[in-house]
Amino acid sequence: MKPVPSKNHLVTATLFSVVLNIPVAFAAQEVASPEAQAWIDIATFSGMSMPMGGSPMGALGGMFGGKGSAGGNSFGNTRTMSAGRWVDVTVRSRADQNLDEAQQAVPAGFLSPALTLKTPKNAPPAPRDDEDVKREAPEKPKGRMLLYWGCGSEIRPGQPKILDMATASPGDYAKFFVARSATQRGAHSAAGRPVWPNPEDNRMVPANASLLGEHAFSGKGIPDGFRFQIPAAQDLMPALSLEQADKNGATDLSWNSISTARGYFVSAMGSNGKEDMVMWSSSELADTGFGLMDYQTNAAVDRWLKEKVLLMPNTTSCTVPKGIFGEHGGMLRVIAYGDELNLVHPPRPKDPKTKWAPVWAVKVRVKAVTSGFLGMSGQGTRGRSAASQEAGEGRSEQNKGQNDDMPKIPQPIELLKGIFGR
Repeated sequence: MKPVPSKNHLVTATLFSVVLNIPVAFAAQEVASPEAQAWIDIATFSGMSMPMGGSPMGALGGMFGGKGSAGGNSFGNTRTMSAGRWVDVTVRSRADQNLDEAQQAVPAGFLSPALTLKTPKNAPPAPRDDEDVKREAPEKPKGRMLLYWGCGSEIRPGQPKILDMATASPGDYAKFFVARSATQRGAHSAAGRPVWPNPEDNRMVPANASLLGEHAFSGKGIPDGFRFQIPAAQDLMPALSLEQADKNGATDLSWNSISTARGYFVSAMGSNGKEDMVMWSSSELADTGFGLMDYQTNAAVDRWLKEKVLLMPNTTSCTVPKGIFGEHGGMLRVIAYGDELNLVHPPRPKDPKTKWAPVWAVKVRVKAVTSGFLGMSGQGTRGRSAASQEAGEGRSEQNKGQNDDMPKIPQPIELLKGIFGR
């Protein structure tokens, strides 16, 4: 039987949720507003489900069955990390700022009949700039933060970077929190912008679903001919399957190759048993990774591949150096970036002096993410070294105690008080 994560491990997942709210800068491209715009976010999540966003206590409550826990298909599941395949859709019409309903014709391989999009009740006002990103002030943690980076069995010279939050100046924060991000606005909830799924159409995405083929939007104020093709590069990604193995104290990570992945990124967060928050990422440059566990633009992914911040699309392994987390473990995540699709009709003229009035535009974003606890295999048990497996060492699953397979993490109350001052 698979071991059930204890509250100690859920606290580590909560730390991920909190830190992801730290704002990061990005460059927004100025684009003329089309008559109609659609956003389609596509996500495949696997491994340990956990809530993202919100306060640490709220996220912890969601993990114990609160409002944030998974429960059917609802809008926003492409950001919740709930295991499964998810699609979120938003459409707007410039001619009807109070659009209540729209339809999306989809290929028979996805769902039939067409999707019904509805504007959520009590939705927030529409953003003034659709390329902007909502930013929330992070909660200021206490204690220290330790940052490590790079794949390999040994900690590299000059690491870790250390931030003592009790004495750190604004300049110290700026130097420590290097967080690359090029995440633009995707599917979102706003007044006058119908979304799918919704209470009236909350069908689950079938396990064998495909978005490959023709899509079309229609509704009041949406121009005729809003039709486009989603090619194989933007179809739902298969699930990432992560395996781990101990290698003399270091942890070898490996995952399946996804043919449509543009690149990969790995990060881990936990504690060293004190009041220290410990972070590690696969980047060759120091980066907290807070902004990288989400959709990124194609141009940014290509740039960060050259800088070796991201792992190349043919990479299927990385090693977490020994001595970073010790016996206290950490929360581990891997993301595969899909190929973002941006379509506009009619296409932008090559000559910038030519008058151009776009009729419709659509942005399609794709990602696959898996998460788990450092030191545990994809089946939820602690990974063993190759030599140990070959020798047949180790006790059988039936005789293993649940706590033997779980990384050791400090008690949740002490950890929350130490990190967040609560």
